[in-house]
Amino acid sequence: MSTAVSVAPPVEIEKKAVSFQNILLGAAIQTFEVSTLGQPFEVVKTHMAANRGDSIATSLSKTYARGGVAGFYQGLIPWAWIEASTKGGVLMFVSSEIDYRARVAGLSNSWAGLLGGVGGGVAQAYTTMGFCTFMKTVEVTRHKAADANVSTWRIAYDVFQREGIRGLNRGVSAVALRQMTNWGSRFGISRVTESLFRGQDTTRKLETWERLSASAIGGALACWNQPLEVIRVEMQSQAKAADRPANLNLFSAARYIYQKSGLLGFYRGVTPRVGLSVYLTVCMVFGGDSIKAYFSEKPKANH
Repeated sequence: MSTAVSVAPPVEIEKKAVSFQNILLGAAIQTFEVSTLGQPFEVVKTHMAANRGDSIATSLSKTYARGGVAGFYQGLIPWAWIEASTKGGVLMFVSSEIDYRARVAGLSNSWAGLLGGVGGGVAQAYTTMGFCTFMKTVEVTRHKAADANVSTWRIAYDVFQREGIRGLNRGVSAVALRQMTNWGSRFGISRVTESLFRGQDTTRKLETWERLSASAIGGALACWNQPLEVIRVEMQSQAKAADRPANLNLFSAARYIYQKSGLLGFYRGVTPRVGLSVYLTVCMVFGGDSIKAYFSEKPKANH
C-alpha cells in the first residue's frame, strides 16, 4: 500500500514594487519627517553633541534664544530639504532591491532587512549626505564661532576654496558608518520584532499597532551607535578652540572627544536622537512599507 506524500509548493517571494514612484515616495516621506518633528530633534541632538557640557534643558534654551521656534528649524531650508528629498529616495530604492535579492538567496526576512538597511545607508552617505550634513552642522555650530555673522554660503565657498570638494564632504566616513549601522539596525531589529509578533504563524499579516511598535523599537535600539554621531558632529563642527586639532579624522576626533569629555561624551545627545530615530523609523519603515504595499496590491486589484 503506497502512501501519498504531499509536498507543499515553494513560497513565492514577492518583490515590493520599486520604481520611480517609490523613489518619489521615499523623498516625500523623508521630507515630511524632517519638516515636522525631525529637524527640531536634529538641531538639539547636534547642539548637545557639539556642546557636550550642555544638558537638554540648556540646549533647548540656547536653541530658542537663537531665533525662537525658528531656531529649531536651522538648516531646514535648503540643506535639510535637499538631503531629505534625495536620501529618502536612495534608501527606499537600494534597501528594497537588496532586501529582495537577499530573500531570493534564501536569507530570512530579518537578515534581508538588515542587509537592505546597511546597503541603503551606505548609498545615502556617498550619494547625497556629505555636503548637506556638513552644512546643517555649520548652521547649528557656527553660532558660537567668531565668524557667526558669515552666511553658510560664504563658509561653504571658503571651505571649497581651501580644501576643495573633499572639505565639503568632511566627516563623510563617519556619516557612512553611522548610516550603515543606523539603517542596518533599524530595518533588522524591526524585522526581528515583527517575527516575534507573528510567532509560529510566519505568514500572518501584522496588525497596524504591531508594525508601528516594531518600527519604533527598531528606531530606538538603533541608537547604540551614538559615538559615531558625536564623532561626525565634531569632525564637521565650526567650533573654535585653541586645543582642537585641525583636520580631524575618525580617530583624532574620537581621541579629542575622550580627552575633553570622557567616555560619556560619546553619548551626549542620545536622548533627542532616540526621539528622532523612532520618529524617522516609523515614517520610513512603517509608513514606507504601508504605502509600498498599497501600490503593490493596486495593480492586482485592477486585474
